[in-house]
Amino acid sequence: MSGEAPGEAAARGEPVVELDSLHTRFGEQVVHESIDLRVRRGELVALVGASGSGKSVLLREIVGLHRPSGGRVRLLGTDVWTAAEDDLDAMRRRIGVMFQDGALFSSLDVAGNVATPMREQQRVPQAMLGPLVRLRISMAGLPPEAATKLPAQLSGGMRKRAAIARALALEPEVLFLDEPTSGLDPVTARQLDSLLASLNRDLGITIVLVTHDIDTILTIVRRMVVLRAGGIAADGPPAAVARADDEWIRRWFDSRRMVPPLQRSATDGA
Repeated sequence: MSGEAPGEAAARGEPVVELDSLHTRFGEQVVHESIDLRVRRGELVALVGASGSGKSVLLREIVGLHRPSGGRVRLLGTDVWTAAEDDLDAMRRRIGVMFQDGALFSSLDVAGNVATPMREQQRVPQAMLGPLVRLRISMAGLPPEAATKLPAQLSGGMRKRAAIARALALEPEVLFLDEPTSGLDPVTARQLDSLLASLNRDLGITIVLVTHDIDTILTIVRRMVVLRAGGIAADGPPAAVARADDEWIRRWFDSRRMVPPLQRSATDGA
């Protein structure tokens, strides 16, 4: 045994996400200004920041859904905004994306949603489609009977898991998740955290997620990147970032301790 701390080997791995001098503007509004960032293979990284800091926009720029105003984006060695379409298609087969609302096809059941990327890429023999879909559904922590349910028939937590199952369809090397625990009750949110930690730890999938969930940060995230005022205000393990000399970061971590415990009245339990 090498005695390495968790994440040290991954930190020495090849970069799977490379941002150089990234600029984003919407008219006169500057969202990102000269952002440089590397995410290395095997990391589990959270993008954190106040509302409007550009977290989801940055995620969309990385996966090629929104063109930045300037700078370079490389994903798995491919320049997202200059590569040939064939190279982009090959890169997209190596990633999975879960949007904030899941973005499931409402007219398809869970199995149909998970099968869609496999059919679109035409890389899975028809005889293998069913078994692979069932495997992905199981990997996402859903029971077998969920396969035949429409998104409207699922709870919020099950819809999130179905979206993750679809993101896992093509055995991605990198997963991008936008607010995976938003709108979930605490128990379901922590179960989803456990699933993500397992995908990262046991399968070696690199995970980049946008989150406001401080419990996700404190339980499974190894590295957090704080976006503020158009740039990166802090980048490192959560315990180190919590000590950063930045007022917003201090208030963000302090928010977990700002709500006083419920007080029992003299008549409670009487």
